[in-house]
Amino acid sequence: MRILHTSDWHLGRTLHGVDLHRAHEAFLDHLVELVRAERVDAVVVAGDVYDRAVPPVASVELLSDALARLTALTRVVLTPGNHDSATRLGFGAGLFRDRLAVRSRIAGLGEPVVLPDADGAPGALVYALPYLDPDMSREELTETGEDGARERPARSHEAVTAAALRRVHADLATRRAAGARVPAMLLAHAFVTGGAASESERDIRVGGVDAVPSGVFGPAGALDYVALGHLHGPQRVGREGVDPVMRYAGSPLAFSFSEAAHHKSTALVDLGADGVRAVELVPTPVPRRLGDVTGTLAALLGRAFDDRTGDWLRVTVTDDVRPEQLWEQVARRFPHALVVRHVPARVRERAAATVTSAQDPLEVAAQFLAAAGGRPARQAELAVLREAYEAVLAAERSA
Repeated sequence: MRILHTSDWHLGRTLHGVDLHRAHEAFLDHLVELVRAERVDAVVVAGDVYDRAVPPVASVELLSDALARLTALTRVVLTPGNHDSATRLGFGAGLFRDRLAVRSRIAGLGEPVVLPDADGAPGALVYALPYLDPDMSREELTETGEDGARERPARSHEAVTAAALRRVHADLATRRAAGARVPAMLLAHAFVTGGAASESERDIRVGGVDAVPSGVFGPAGALDYVALGHLHGPQRVGREGVDPVMRYAGSPLAFSFSEAAHHKSTALVDLGADGVRAVELVPTPVPRRLGDVTGTLAALLGRAFDDRTGDWLRVTVTDDVRPEQLWEQVARRFPHALVVRHVPARVRERAAATVTSAQDPLEVAAQFLAAAGGRPARQAELAVLREAYEAVLAAERSA
């Protein structure tokens, strides 16, 4: 069986104000063509399909179109992440036929989606967990102990994920005992210990903890592959030879400058009766390069940066004094600059200032201008400050 693992599409997201809708369209076109070219048996999407619980209409239409095209070629298994609304994403799930499975409810998470092989026999089992928020899922994951008492999982991601995995492993053990070994994979949206985060994932900490140890998903001989979502960098996690093969597909697009060095991809996973046989990372389309450029304004306007004019950039200008019309000059040079900031290269020694009611407010304002602008305040600027301050005082006196 050939499975295409992807996640964290975040349809509806922007990048520093830039609408990524067309970039998402290009990615989904690529995904459809990849499924066709590689004869993929199923696409699994491990959460965060949308960027927010109530997505824009255009994003809903984009997903509808993508699922229609994908299910014309293969099967799709999809779960919500922490950005999605499980209820909205799962609307109508009971009406979908066998080529689209949206697993958005905790009930039934121990029952897999059975993918048929070319002969119609079970070719792979896909257990799909929706994002398990500890506060929202503990009650439904309550178990009956050996003494008959009801035991609710602790308020942590580790506890609720472990409770869900006990249901999965119990079902898998029963199926394996009853017949030939069928490869099994799990979809989960979680922060697994050891994963490298970026700046664009939403914080999911509860009680100060967000991580789930990789051992929760084991042992290695049971589940063959764990298809993870949540972290935006494609990476393998877990202990090789101890845990199942565990990967984050990562997001198909970069959503922060911390992801500039990521090689965005989807994972083609080949499964056999003996488990994972191969994993191939397929690069996703790059709408524009993302990166940083740093230097004095004169250097940035020079020929050395000619190859960066088409990139999405974070521009850091290092002149000691903030240049006039900084944004305008940078925008003419780099029309796709997303962030422009002034960080003087020479760090001046400044005594820590404590503002008290005894200080002259105009003096404090002048000190701030000097610290922020890298030069003393001009007389004209001080005059504006003085006029504004006196106007406030006059207003207070007349109140």
